[in-house]
Amino acid sequence: MGGLIYFSSASGNTARFVARLGLPAQRIPVHPDDPLPEPSGPYVLISPTYADGMGRGAVAKPVIRFLNDPARRALIRGVIAGGNRNFGATYACAGAVISAKCNVPVLYRFELAGTETDVARVQSGLAKFWGMECSTTV
Repeated sequence: MGGLIYFSSASGNTARFVARLGLPAQRIPVHPDDPLPEPSGPYVLISPTYADGMGRGAVAKPVIRFLNDPARRALIRGVIAGGNRNFGATYACAGAVISAKCNVPVLYRFELAGTETDVARVQSGLAKFWGMECSTTV
């Protein structure tokens, strides 16, 4: 199974969601001077959304900084996005932005810190997703 990389701001919603998944995960730090995680293999990125009413600024700057490294970006296999339904059309739109930029699927979207149903669906979905990865060895 692959890994999880996530970003969570001071609100901690995404961190609470990831903790409830009970899976190993590395956190992208809020402070730009802190070292970024260096994934050793394929991973799924979990990112909250910080968009204005027009969808601008959807992806947090620390996530952009993390993905700007070609070696880290090459290992991303999917994205799970958090958001707030109160923001309508921009709900969880960081997932769509990251998906388009990195050419990976949006695997799931959840609101705030997620529900127990969200946690169960993501646990099950990730198990299936990583089981579907095919080997290209000769």
